[in-house]
Amino acid sequence: MKIKQAAEREMKRMEEIFSNVEIIDDEKGREFFSFAENYFNDGKYFFENEKYVESFEAFIISWAYLDIGLKLNFFKVGKNVKKYFTL
Repeated sequence: MKIKQAAEREMKRMEEIFSNVEIIDDEKGREFFSFAENYFNDGKYFFENEKYVESFEAFIISWAYLDIGLKLNFFKVGKNVKKYFTL
């Protein structure tokens, strides 16, 4: 798979995930969500500027913040996106 397609796939996956995240722990949850959201926005910026490796990496880091936040009970996600996490 080419890096552009991989980055685009991750971007779509993260869009689906972000629309299904609910913050539980107000302080830490918002902090982790902000980190994830910032990396996601960076990934979109890189994608738009044809920096696909950087874009892919930013999306993966964004996902990692959400995955860790789920394990720490800062968030919860809908059943339809639980398959994307290591819960």
